[in-house]
Amino acid sequence: MPDWNTDTELFDLLKRELFTAVVGDVMDDIDLFHQFLPREIQPLRDDMIVIGRAMPVQEADYGDKAPFERDRDKPFGLLFKALDDLNEGEVYVSTGASHTYAQWGELMSVRAMKCKAVGAVVNGVSRDTHGILKLNFPTFSTGRYAQDQGVRGRVVDFRCRISFPNGVEVSPGDIVFGDIDGVVIIPQEHEEDVVNRALEKVRGENMVRKSIEEGMPSQEAFDTYGIM
Repeated sequence: MPDWNTDTELFDLLKRELFTAVVGDVMDDIDLFHQFLPREIQPLRDDMIVIGRAMPVQEADYGDKAPFERDRDKPFGLLFKALDDLNEGEVYVSTGASHTYAQWGELMSVRAMKCKAVGAVVNGVSRDTHGILKLNFPTFSTGRYAQDQGVRGRVVDFRCRISFPNGVEVSPGDIVFGDIDGVVIIPQEHEEDVVNRALEKVRGENMVRKSIEEGMPSQEAFDTYGIM
């Protein structure tokens, strides 16, 4: 039986005991080799942690079309519908656009928080950095850049399966777990197995650490616990 009954309990457990490295390690053990999003995606502040269910969003560039050829009534495509569709405990996860304009900002963070979403992970740049940091809204992006999305890109779909350039796929409801070392995706169908394995591993490592601190040689620790 798992150590949790609800998503709230699960996410609290992940935040309290686990970190992305150990989760990635145990997924390697069960042949889930490609679960980390591109390494360029980093938190706006080093202590930010994001844990929640994925609400995937597909972005796209307008390309070389002139502004007057675009839909002036919906310059951002389905972005507002996607933003308003966020639910409690969800993470806005987007990919598909170039990195020449911001895909996330302060007002989007305010709206996401109102919807009780728990973070944003964008394969691209974000802006309004001071405002987002004041909100303390967990935001992960490839960098900071203020150029606007309105005349350059739009959301074309959401709550759909999306694929990142490094081959990682994200489906609605997958667990998104990000910290200072990156963002890892736990497929929903594997989450109980992955979390239980990660808890077992990290709790074992804690025992090894305690034994080494108390003077046990590393070889003896490995022979005893099988962990190093």
